[in-house]
Amino acid sequence: MLQNKEEIRLAIILGTLLFITLSLIITVSIVLYRSRQEKHRREKNKMQEQFFYNILQTQLEIQEQTLKNISQEIHDNVGQVLSLAKLNLNLAEVNNPEQAQSKINNALSQVSKAITDLRDLSKSFNTDNIIAQGLIKAIAAELDMIGRTGSHKTTFRITGASHQQEAQKELILFRIVQEALHNIIKHANAKSITVNAAYSNQLLELLVSDDGIGFDLTPLNENGNSQFGLGIRNMHNRAKLIGADFSMSSTIGKGSVVKIVLPYSPDQTINHGNY
Repeated sequence: MLQNKEEIRLAIILGTLLFITLSLIITVSIVLYRSRQEKHRREKNKMQEQFFYNILQTQLEIQEQTLKNISQEIHDNVGQVLSLAKLNLNLAEVNNPEQAQSKINNALSQVSKAITDLRDLSKSFNTDNIIAQGLIKAIAAELDMIGRTGSHKTTFRITGASHQQEAQKELILFRIVQEALHNIIKHANAKSITVNAAYSNQLLELLVSDDGIGFDLTPLNENGNSQFGLGIRNMHNRAKLIGADFSMSSTIGKGSVVKIVLPYSPDQTINHGNY
């Protein structure tokens, strides 16, 4: 009888210890699981905050670069055209109506060109307009504006069914392409510019190429004093921010190629054809 009672008591003690142990294991597991969840949530929030911070920094950099580009464009193009218009008006001879009318007509033509250039410039740097147009149309409009100046022959080719990206991604992609085009105009001494947009295997591949003088990329990033090198690093950083790969190749005397590759999910496709 006593032995049975001892066995029962031992069984109760062992069962209680087992229950307590299991309870502790479950409690610890729940605490660890919640702790990992909380850590994961904090890390996710931190990553999101860092992403939005990087986006904001990029937007500020783009705005600053945009203002510089607008200033340069107005100085180099619009300012020059208006100066010619002013010169024509100053040279108009009041006592020679025929000559004066010719000078006035020239001035009017130049002022009209300046207005058109300003309108195109406004569209080119207007963020809302670019987002509303979408990436493909925005690039086409940019190339059309360059082509109409007569400084470069431009070509835009699109292959595959294009995919509508997030507005922020498309804007950053366009700014990268725009920066590449401005570098070509300023530095490449090129006659023609070609942009290829290829959609395939859930990838968007953008190629911006020229037939200019080319340059040696080796010493470009050795110091931070080169504004051209800084521009390339900015393009690289912007591409990295949206998950795209950026690369550039150049051969002296044979031009340069900027390449941007962005993965995408083809849930919606729009066929834009060729420009």
